[in-house]
Amino acid sequence: MNNVPRWYRFTWFLGRPPNLTADQWKLLGLVAAVSFFEQYDIYLFSLNLKQIQSELAIPESDLGLLGALVRSGSFFALFLAIAADRYGRRLLLLVTGGGYTLFTGATALAPNAELFVVFQFGARAFAGAETLIAAVVIAEEFAPENRGWGIGALGALQACGAGFAALMYGFVDLVPYGWRSLYAIGLVPLLLIAYWRKAMPETHRYQKIEHIRQPLARPVLDMFTAYPRRSYGLLAVVFAFALAAGSTAFFAPKYLQDVHGWTPAHVAMLNLLGGALAVVSNPFAGWLSDRRGRRPVTMVFTAGFAVAGIGFYMLTGLFVPLLWVVMIFFVMGSDVTLTSYGTELFPTRFRSTASGFRGMVSTLAAILGLSAISGLYLIFESNWTAVAVLCGVALVVPVMVWLVLPETAGKTLEEISPE
Repeated sequence: MNNVPRWYRFTWFLGRPPNLTADQWKLLGLVAAVSFFEQYDIYLFSLNLKQIQSELAIPESDLGLLGALVRSGSFFALFLAIAADRYGRRLLLLVTGGGYTLFTGATALAPNAELFVVFQFGARAFAGAETLIAAVVIAEEFAPENRGWGIGALGALQACGAGFAALMYGFVDLVPYGWRSLYAIGLVPLLLIAYWRKAMPETHRYQKIEHIRQPLARPVLDMFTAYPRRSYGLLAVVFAFALAAGSTAFFAPKYLQDVHGWTPAHVAMLNLLGGALAVVSNPFAGWLSDRRGRRPVTMVFTAGFAVAGIGFYMLTGLFVPLLWVVMIFFVMGSDVTLTSYGTELFPTRFRSTASGFRGMVSTLAAILGLSAISGLYLIFESNWTAVAVLCGVALVVPVMVWLVLPETAGKTLEEISPE
C-alpha cells in the first residue's frame, strides 16, 4: 500500500487500492491523464448536439447520419492499433494523444456542418486508437488478479473526462462562443504530452517479442487463423452490444431536453451527480470479474443495460433520471469486461491488432445503429421509440456471451493465449 500515489485520494470511486508496484501506479496515471481529455472530446458532441444543430442548421432527420459520419472516424483507429504491434505501444500512444488533441481544438473553428464532421472525424480516429492501446498497455503490465480492475480503473478515470465535459456544458449558454469554447479546452493535453514523452515506458511484454519487423498485415492474418473462434465470437458479441449502446448514450441529452423539458444546466447536473454514481461500475465490474469470472459478469451487465435502456426511453416521471444512472452504470461495466476480453484472448504479437478490430466492429455497429435510428424514424416518427427498439435487440447479447466466450479471469496472458 505504500506505493499508492497521492492522486488516488481524489478517486474515491475506485475503491480500496490493490497491491500494485510503483511502476504500475505510474503507468495507470500516465495513460489515464491523457485519456481523460479523450473522453471529454467524445462526450462534448452528444452534450452539445442541440446547440450544434441550431448554429450549424442541421435538420432533425439528419442527426443520426451526422452522428454516424463522426463515429466512422474510429474506423481508422484500426490501422493505428495495428501499427502499435509493429512500432510499439509507447510511440503510438504519443501519436494518437497528439492527434486527437489537435483535431479537437480545430473543431472549435468549424464554420459549417461539413468541416465540423471532418474535424470530429479526425479526432475520433486518434482518440479511438488511444483508448484501445491504453487498455492493451494496462493488460500487459498488470498481474492476473488485478488486470480487470486495472482496465476498469482506467475506464473510470477516462469517464471523469465525460464528467468534466458535463460540468463545462452547464456554462455553454454563458461562456463566449458557446460550444466552440468548450472544444478549445480540448487543447490542454498538449501540455501533458511533453512530459508523457519522457516518462511513458514501453511494456515489458512488447519488448520481449521478436517479430516486429514482419509485414503489417501479418498480425491480421494471425488473428483470424490462429484463434478464429475467439476472434469471430468476440466481434459478434461486441457488434450486438454496440448496435444499441451507441444510440442510447448519443441521444440521451437531447431526449431529456426535447421530451422532458430539461435545460442544459439540468442535463449537466444529471451527468455530474448521476455520472459520479455510475462511474463506480468501471472498477466494480473489473474487480467483480476478476473474482467471479468475466463471462457471468458480462452477461449480467449487458442484460442490465438492455432493460434499463428500454425503460429510460419509454417511461416518464421520477424514473427517468434513475434509469439514466442505471443505464450508464451497465454500459460502463459492460465496456470494461468486453475490453478485458479483447486484450486477454490474443497473444502479445497481435493483441493491439485484435483490440483495433474490436474497436472497429464497435464503431461499425454504432454507426449502423445511428443510421437505423434515422430509418426507424420514418416508421415510428420518433427517435426515442427507435432507440428503445434497438435496446430490445440487445437482449440477445448475454446469450451470445454464454455461447461463444471462454473464461479468462485469474489466468496469465500466456496461459490464455500462448505465443
